[in-house]
Amino acid sequence: MLRRKAMEKIEAWKRMKKKKCLLVNGARQVGKTFLVREFGRANYSSFIELNFLEKPSLKTIFDGELDADAVRAGIRLSDPGVKFRDGDTMIFLDEIQECPNAISALKFLAEDPRADIAASGSALGMAYGRVSSYPVGSIDYLDMHALDFEEFLWALGVEEDEIRLLRDYYLRRETVPPAIHLSMQKYLRQYMVIGGMPEVVDTFLPEKDYPAADEVQRRIYRDYLADIARFAAPDVKIKAESCYRSIPLQLSKENHKFQYSVVEKKGTARKFESSLDWLANANMISVVTNVGFVEYPLKAHALENNTRIYPNDIGLLMAAYDYGLKKALLEEETMDGRPGNIVLRTAKGGLYEALIADMLTKAGHRELFFYRNEPGTVEMEFLLENADGVIPVEVKAGKKSSRSLANLLKKEDIPYGYKLASQNIGVSDKMITLPLYMAIFL
Repeated sequence: MLRRKAMEKIEAWKRMKKKKCLLVNGARQVGKTFLVREFGRANYSSFIELNFLEKPSLKTIFDGELDADAVRAGIRLSDPGVKFRDGDTMIFLDEIQECPNAISALKFLAEDPRADIAASGSALGMAYGRVSSYPVGSIDYLDMHALDFEEFLWALGVEEDEIRLLRDYYLRRETVPPAIHLSMQKYLRQYMVIGGMPEVVDTFLPEKDYPAADEVQRRIYRDYLADIARFAAPDVKIKAESCYRSIPLQLSKENHKFQYSVVEKKGTARKFESSLDWLANANMISVVTNVGFVEYPLKAHALENNTRIYPNDIGLLMAAYDYGLKKALLEEETMDGRPGNIVLRTAKGGLYEALIADMLTKAGHRELFFYRNEPGTVEMEFLLENADGVIPVEVKAGKKSSRSLANLLKKEDIPYGYKLASQNIGVSDKMITLPLYMAIFL
């Protein structure tokens, strides 16, 4: 079984003496159901699973009273063989967004100590508007993504001590030994091609079979498009699918700003904005917003309808391209310089940008921002906020100069900035150069 960081968080939740309901939120097929099911079966003598998408009839359990006794009675009537063992039972409400009344019931189920309650959903943002009474204060949230790069390294067999050593180089700003640096670059290229969807990783691992993993990856990509058609409202589904399909082309442009005219000739924000909202609420995309000023707090300077869009997993972006792009990326001996392959040369900048968006999002950055001034003379791929202030992050596909970062670092209120590139660690005044793979530590 793949080792997941989310499992450690579920274990910590179970150890709480007075626990709330656990709500696991994330895109489809990232491993939510599998993880909760494995945990429940291993840690409770009674594990009860209700999947509202698989069995819509189960929603009738929550049509009447929503107190714990009424819900337990409804579960028994739907499945007479079910057994409740007080203090050692987990009830798992899967795809809970399909049953808004079940979301309301979480408030009352959280007050009942006889059973631990876990729920999962893939489009919870769209369900909240249909919930009659939201269970404020009764939920512990766990956002779950596909495997991040560190989890991918674990899957490859890279030991925890090796990753800890790498983190030490990052913290001390010391040069990574060449052999380790080259190995990490190789692993990062593999991660870019395979991504973090659990089924794709499981398919790839035994024989390092790239074509077999590619087939699964492309099927999941098609599944995502099918999910749009299945779950989006009629006035949104075609537009949302068109927006999702346009992402590779958006990232191949010199300016990676999401342009509605790329989706459809003369397309406008008024027509397509709700489609992007749907994709974001379904956790299918990450939205990075431009700011008018590089000043804290960044959200106060966000520019409406000026965004960059990335898929929720780097592997699903790769699945939108021809297999030849993957082959070219894997055959790069280093990540430096100008690629010989014309397709890779065109896409590389956008791919690396999407890679860092993947790594930052999975590291827990809930909101991401970028900066591009109107003339386009200063551009910063990402802006982060921490206790030190606003931290600019520049992403370079090769060994290019960092004029935009150098320009921003002239501002007294910006303490330092990161240049993420294929190069090894280096420090020059306020500019810290890091290998791309160290984005997991930001």
